[in-house]
Amino acid sequence: MLDFSMPVQPSPSSLRESHGFLRVATVSPTLILGDVAANLAVLQAETRALAAQGARLILFPELSLTGYSCADLFHHQALLKRARETLTTLAETTAGLGCVVVVGLPMVAESRLYNVAAVLADGRILGVVPKTFLPNSGEFYERRWFSPSTTLGATEVDGIPIGIDLVFAAEDLSGFVLGVEICEDLWTVIPPSSHAALAGATVLVNPSASDEVLGKAPYRRNLVCQQSARCLAAYVYAGAGAGESSTDVVYSGHGLITENGVLLGETERFSFQTKFALADVDLQRLQHERFKSSSFRDDESRPVFRKVSFTLGQGGGTDAKLLRPLAAHPFVPPAGADRRAVCEEIFAIQATGLARRLRQTKSKTAVLGLSGGLDSTLALLVLIEALKRAGMPADAALTITMPGFGTTSRTKSNAEKLAEALNVPLRTISIRAAVEQHFADIGHPPGQHDITYENAQARERTQVLMDVANQTGGIVVGTGDLSEAALGWCTFNGDHMSMYHVNAGVPKTLVKYLIEWAATELYAKEAGEILHDIIDTPISPELLPVGADGQMEQKTEDTVGPYELHDFFLFHFVRHGCPAAKILWLAQIAFAEKHTSAVIEKWLAVFLRRFAQNQFKRSSIPDGPKVGSVALSPRGDWRMPSDWAGVLE
Repeated sequence: MLDFSMPVQPSPSSLRESHGFLRVATVSPTLILGDVAANLAVLQAETRALAAQGARLILFPELSLTGYSCADLFHHQALLKRARETLTTLAETTAGLGCVVVVGLPMVAESRLYNVAAVLADGRILGVVPKTFLPNSGEFYERRWFSPSTTLGATEVDGIPIGIDLVFAAEDLSGFVLGVEICEDLWTVIPPSSHAALAGATVLVNPSASDEVLGKAPYRRNLVCQQSARCLAAYVYAGAGAGESSTDVVYSGHGLITENGVLLGETERFSFQTKFALADVDLQRLQHERFKSSSFRDDESRPVFRKVSFTLGQGGGTDAKLLRPLAAHPFVPPAGADRRAVCEEIFAIQATGLARRLRQTKSKTAVLGLSGGLDSTLALLVLIEALKRAGMPADAALTITMPGFGTTSRTKSNAEKLAEALNVPLRTISIRAAVEQHFADIGHPPGQHDITYENAQARERTQVLMDVANQTGGIVVGTGDLSEAALGWCTFNGDHMSMYHVNAGVPKTLVKYLIEWAATELYAKEAGEILHDIIDTPISPELLPVGADGQMEQKTEDTVGPYELHDFFLFHFVRHGCPAAKILWLAQIAFAEKHTSAVIEKWLAVFLRRFAQNQFKRSSIPDGPKVGSVALSPRGDWRMPSDWAGVLE
């Protein structure tokens, strides 16, 4: 059993952060245009309140100390002086709060005025980043007041680092490196944040003052999501709110928190009250994505950046919740239209892959073992579609049901009824006599129900399928799925082997939804009722004898554990490179209402052990189509030594 215990009981915030999470906030504060003192009071109050809720990064909008729409008031020395003095006061407010604050203001440097974002932490001003691209068309005319960063020669102002070449790194929170750009910078061909990401910034922020016109909000949302994906980073955006001048345009206070293309949080728009969004971004996940991406690693275009180090200190609040979506079934899309679209896409990928293989091999038939279980049912549905795409007749699908010692009347009946409903040829070839003869040949007691007893049946079935494929000039279509490959829940050179593994990329938790989609969308009349009964049948290899009542005695999940847990473990282990302790913690949150911590810990240990022990099976699996972001083909996504000990600290 792996030891997942911790030596001391950590606080909720330190526990989150030990697993790589950083709580961030985007704020659209109440604004009094041009009243710096009033705005300071609002920013101070929000900073304290959000820090108490665990925020380690708090982002306010562009020019939020003064208001973005002050226009020619920006040329008045009194406003500029007051803003600069107030910045120091706001910086002092951060002392002891354990958070970084990013705020916008106008600032003078080298007799020029710049639109800047100031980064504050630990009671001081860490640095100032000026805006590079100043919009100066349509309703925007920033060049009337401000100079772009390209005109700046100084690297410091009042002893404070200034420039677009700054990143800010937390010494006491691993992976937290902050990069800053301002509003229009994001809307350019190559945003400055791209360079900051290449220089190591994992969290990018954008204090903005984007006004609202019809259709702009979804465009902005997509733009922010795309930049976070392109940079493999978290991207936090804070837009100026309704308190700005409405002389010609309206500002909505649109705030966004995204991570690698996914929207985690968003503020309510068009409010005169302060609005904020909080979310936990996963720094460990982002670092893992960067390690994996050769395109990110190989980019040599980044300029030299100056790193400003700081210490956050204690903070993070006492909130034990994880503020981000966490699906218990990460492979399963949400119900409704999205799920239908995803199932249709996966089905098309599977069918096209199989059709291509049938065309390439010039096969006359496609042979499939039909057990009446989930996996073989999905494989049959895909096969029927593949034959259409390959231009082959429907009767080229040759299905074989091979009852053995553990076959129940329910599964056998469902296999027969399904083949009939779909008008597919079905042969029944019992394996009992052949396996009994094999037991006699090798001297195995038929009453000894061990691994030899089970595997002999699986290998006999594979031999039948292979030989029939040879007889008919066809290929064997495999039925094993992604979850079984992860656990090694297959017989080596038995059901482990085929000529094309059509379900290789589909995890067990998704299989039933694909069948359900097919039952509703494709075969409601012909086979809908049968397909739904197959979905409701317990998962079993049916390799142990049935009970006295004729019911199945062997249920897979009683032996290896719930597939919903194993698919959760698989997703976070392979897709995001999570260590065991983090997977356990996330699973405890995701399954809090269904599985106890002890149960989750037990099956996680089983998963890691089996995943390590069975790489040798995955190293020799047949070809099969990848359908999602997690795949285990040794030729593609997953290369692992078969001799790994399976230990992850």
